[in-house]
Amino acid sequence: MDTSTHFVMGIGLAGLAYVDPVVASSPMLAAAVMVGTIAGSQAPDIDTALRLKSNSLYIRNHRGMSHSPPFLLLWVLLITGVIALIFPAVPIGHVAAWTAVAVGVHVFTDLFNTYGTQAARPFTERWIAWNIIHIFDPFLFTSHVVAILLWAFDLAAPAPLFVSLYIVIALYYVWRIVAHAQAVAKVKRLDNSKPALRYIVIPTISWNRWHVVKHFADDSYEIGKMDGSELTWHLHASSSTHAAVAASRKSPEVNAFLYFTSYAVAEVEELPAGYKVRWADVRYRHRKQYPFVAVVVMDRNFETIDTYVGWLSDEKMDKKLLSARS
Repeated sequence: MDTSTHFVMGIGLAGLAYVDPVVASSPMLAAAVMVGTIAGSQAPDIDTALRLKSNSLYIRNHRGMSHSPPFLLLWVLLITGVIALIFPAVPIGHVAAWTAVAVGVHVFTDLFNTYGTQAARPFTERWIAWNIIHIFDPFLFTSHVVAILLWAFDLAAPAPLFVSLYIVIALYYVWRIVAHAQAVAKVKRLDNSKPALRYIVIPTISWNRWHVVKHFADDSYEIGKMDGSELTWHLHASSSTHAAVAASRKSPEVNAFLYFTSYAVAEVEELPAGYKVRWADVRYRHRKQYPFVAVVVMDRNFETIDTYVGWLSDEKMDKKLLSARS
């Protein structure tokens, strides 16, 4: 999920902690638990700081090892240890338990997005992405905000309020799992064209609209959308066979990009000074563009001039690489 949703979930879990009689009876412990659940809800995303070093390092590692079982334990121990120093008088076991819940909920909810996580490391480096919940879900965020406001203004007791909220959210997740399975079945039923190796049906911010990627055995793709019961294909995408594509794979930025995604295509643009190779992840389509890209600008001898990897519009990317075009 996005950072704001993880944040409100951290507060929500602090409210849910009032089902624990020990937490409910101690304002000091309740405060310590809130620190733990908020920190625990953010801790696995601390790898975002890798952006300060390089985008390629961030792309390769974000939601990777930091979301693995060994690191889940590490986050709980670190957060609980710090809280024990700040709140030495509270029963730290309750803090550790609720911090663990927060860290676990963070990773579990991330599995439902398209971005996914490497939650099974160190056993496998496979990215697990279930394509069920959009990375920002208005229902999840808004329901948490409403519940938090009711609690903050003393309009509802936290224990029954957040128990009710998380029962509703659990049912919501069940509904979205069923809705996704039905959407995949509907796409297969509506599509009467060339058989696919697989369909990737991706949620959007609208419950009734899905982004659809049709993957063929030759690693080409058909890109489309399903709005209600209307399936529309927009374009066919496949990688260029130009020699510049193979040369671009030597770039650390492209390596990081291809480590993260198995749904990439490359196109080549000839420049006065050489070539621009643009790799795009076909799962992410926004306003007829693919904003998640890896770009390599090279000369006629396939020597790298400039590179970029990350989320960027075509306009911003062209401005960034403008100096390399001449």
